[in-house]
Amino acid sequence: MEINLRVLRNLLTKRTDEIEKSVAGTGYLVKTVIGVGTFLLDNEGDLDLLTAKQRATFEKFLRPFLEMPSR
Repeated sequence: MEINLRVLRNLLTKRTDEIEKSVAGTGYLVKTVIGVGTFLLDNEGDLDLLTAKQRATFEKFLRPFLEMPSR
């Protein structure tokens, strides 16, 4: 999957309330999910650099937002 960095940046800066809602009650921390997204932004969206746990966090919480039609 190629990550649209513009969409990811928008999600992390202007749509954090949506991330908070998706994380609520799961046992994950919002800052962890945002941290994984920030790491991807810093590394040009290279998913190969993620650890297994980071990849699982990405797949569960960030990927669904990135696959949505753009707002």
